[in-house]
Amino acid sequence: MARARFWDRLALVRALARTPTWVRLVLSIGSIVLGAVIVIRPTTALDVLALLLGGGMVLTGVLSATGRVDEGEGRWRTALVVGWIVLGVFVLAWPGLTVRAVAIITGVLLLVNGAAGVGTALLKGRGWDDRIADAAFGATGLIFGVLALVWPDITLLVVAVVFGGSLIIRGIVDLWSTAVRRRQRLSEQRGEPEASVPKRRWGRAAMAIVSVTATVVFALVTAPLREGSTVVDEFYAAPRSIPHEPGRLIRAEPFTRDVPNNAVAWRILYTTTGVDGKVRTASGLVVVPEGGEPGQRWPVIDWNHSTTGYAQHCAPSLQARPFWAGGLYPIKKVLKEGWAIVATDYIGLGTPGPHPYLFGAPSAYASLDAVRAAREIDEAQLSSSTVIWGHSQGGAAALWSAALARSYAPEVWVRGVAAFAPASDSTALVDHVGDVQGGLIFASYAFAAYSEIYPDITYPRYIRPGMQPVLRAMSERCLTDPSMALSVLAVLGTSADPDLFSTNPAYGPLGTRLRENSSPTGLGPPLFLGQGGSDSIVPQTMQDGYVKRVCADGQRIEYHRYTGYEHAQVMETYSPMIADAIAWTHARFDGESANADCSITDTPR
Repeated sequence: MARARFWDRLALVRALARTPTWVRLVLSIGSIVLGAVIVIRPTTALDVLALLLGGGMVLTGVLSATGRVDEGEGRWRTALVVGWIVLGVFVLAWPGLTVRAVAIITGVLLLVNGAAGVGTALLKGRGWDDRIADAAFGATGLIFGVLALVWPDITLLVVAVVFGGSLIIRGIVDLWSTAVRRRQRLSEQRGEPEASVPKRRWGRAAMAIVSVTATVVFALVTAPLREGSTVVDEFYAAPRSIPHEPGRLIRAEPFTRDVPNNAVAWRILYTTTGVDGKVRTASGLVVVPEGGEPGQRWPVIDWNHSTTGYAQHCAPSLQARPFWAGGLYPIKKVLKEGWAIVATDYIGLGTPGPHPYLFGAPSAYASLDAVRAAREIDEAQLSSSTVIWGHSQGGAAALWSAALARSYAPEVWVRGVAAFAPASDSTALVDHVGDVQGGLIFASYAFAAYSEIYPDITYPRYIRPGMQPVLRAMSERCLTDPSMALSVLAVLGTSADPDLFSTNPAYGPLGTRLRENSSPTGLGPPLFLGQGGSDSIVPQTMQDGYVKRVCADGQRIEYHRYTGYEHAQVMETYSPMIADAIAWTHARFDGESANADCSITDTPR
């Protein structure tokens, strides 16, 4: 009792308890509006997210103090009022507070508030309507609090959704409670019977049940987003002693996951050259047609996969559908032609990182070394004759592989290179990341790689403060992870925000490194370049500029543009590009001369 009297003596609490009805109505509507803004656009104005959440905490405290929401909190109500307001002011006053810290504060407050509601439901002398309402609202707070605390990698969105949702519920309930009491007073003044009062009182309980039901549904629906991703197994761990030169096989084992019928496959661990010039390990897959004549050697398609992610568990060889994940949709057509496939995961995917995402030379080394290492598998019967293929990220890797093959791996006989929608201009891609569909996700991978490999490229130097936690969280998710849905929501939520970068990425060390890793123009082997005319990730205009520079450098190239085809569509089995690429590759393996000039072909849909 002494503690309750202490809290009740606080002037602020006494003043809030005497708040006029019209003020409570305004505050309730404000709670609904603020909650809706946070829920609908959880990452809009990220720099002021703490202000929105802090203001919401203060508003929650003020609403609680009116006595019109969660009335069963009893003597704990005033303590909770003080807690909400003090911590809300704390969040507002500390601009350097991290999003994770805000999540912890919010989660703890929601848990305490929920526990108080459940506790008061057990007190004696209360009607069943109040008991049910207090228990349901308390359970809602407990569930919201747990969600805010247990999702450490997607805290930003979860906190926004759960706290915004709690603000909406609190505002609606306060509006209902205020309206009910106003009707009760009017009824009393008119001397009307109180038969309808119980019905009105049960309305609050009904809303409480709806709120806890919606919260449970939300927790269940979003449960898949918390499911684990692929796990890196012991195969990818290098032994203590590995060969001292790149392109050597460390181990190989049979591989059957998603391998087409009439084909045999292995996953391999091999040595390659890292960004620092030292010998590193990489993994990959080798697939060959089943059967064949005695002594027959399979020509090799050196496949470079498209973006799968940046984290170690994003290696295509770890995915449930490894070839689909990496963009090699026409794998059956390739094998049917009598060609083997050697598919690198690159460094840092599967094996320890960092993964040099959109880095030219180390991607090329991993690609060429995979072919060299795969030849040590006697059962594979691989020919030295090789055509390099790659899509998107892998398209850029394929271009670099062709350019470096003669000097780095002369024993790999590169007959030609086919690059499909290659990320040929790193600077242009990063500079226009806001104009690219899903560009923020790819930017998160690129910046994670560049910042981890180059110490002078840092998040504080280039990325807006509010976007830093979003970008870091995105970089940890693979495109196939269930939680990638949160990255998609973040992309949608930031669509109206200012630029990602606080400093122009074309300047300083980032600009220098991006230019260093843009694709070379003098490759040597003949080039087939396929590009979708409706590509929203690697725009045709950007590719046209690269081709213009390639042609000016005297490179032999067949540039095919496919009207109406999107970025991934060009790799679908129905795409005319696949038939064109296969015919062009056949000509290279058959020793036919390639075009000696620069040709451009437009194919209508």
